[in-house]
Amino acid sequence: MSKMARPRELRVIPVQVTGEIRPGDPLAATLLAALREQGLSLAGGDILVVKHKIVSKAEGQLVELDRIKPSASSRSWGRRYKVDARVTELALQQSIRVIRRKRGVLITETDHGLVCANSGVDVSNVDGGHHALLLPEDPDRSAARLHRDLKKRLKLSIPVIISDSFGRPWREGLTEVAIGVAGIKALQDYRGRRDPHGYALRVSLDAVADQLACAAGLLCGKLARTPACIIRGFRYQPGQGRARDLIRSAKTDLFR
Repeated sequence: MSKMARPRELRVIPVQVTGEIRPGDPLAATLLAALREQGLSLAGGDILVVKHKIVSKAEGQLVELDRIKPSASSRSWGRRYKVDARVTELALQQSIRVIRRKRGVLITETDHGLVCANSGVDVSNVDGGHHALLLPEDPDRSAARLHRDLKKRLKLSIPVIISDSFGRPWREGLTEVAIGVAGIKALQDYRGRRDPHGYALRVSLDAVADQLACAAGLLCGKLARTPACIIRGFRYQPGQGRARDLIRSAKTDLFR
């Protein structure tokens, strides 16, 4: 009987950034400076997971809430459920479809194809409620830009995952998902391979980018001032992956 291979150890290394990220800040340079301050560096085989908020802030995806004029419907919704009508209005503007609107909860589909609360519009960890933060205009493009900038500076191909916190049907609590991916295949396909008992796998398609985002999310919390993490030790499949690869098409989605 052959000896089983020992699983590799996986490390998640937090990257703290002091100060606020502002529109126009060079994200790659900012993160590398933060790593140097902590005595850390990126190495071959590492994966960088970045919370979307610092990406959105650097890209200027901020909206002054006082400039938003809510519709009568949004104002009525806000009064009824004690939510900010301006945020509701902005969420509707950022959506292509409203999936569910009930008991103060607004679930929408964005033009990225993401289904989430309030189109991903957020006011936490911004500036105390004066501005709302939108998702990056194109998270895959944002990830590709950061991946490219790191490669220029380090001469290393460091995969980048941009993550955000989403709720889930049927389960309480938030978890991380990958909304932008570059330099790594977002899905790992085991279909056609056989398990240790010889059974041919038919449906095993792992959402690797989401799993890595979740691992980083254990340290990149909302109150931790840790907007990025290094994942070290994971055997990933390099390639031109995209977060859009994780979005199930309408014709195969049994819940649409």
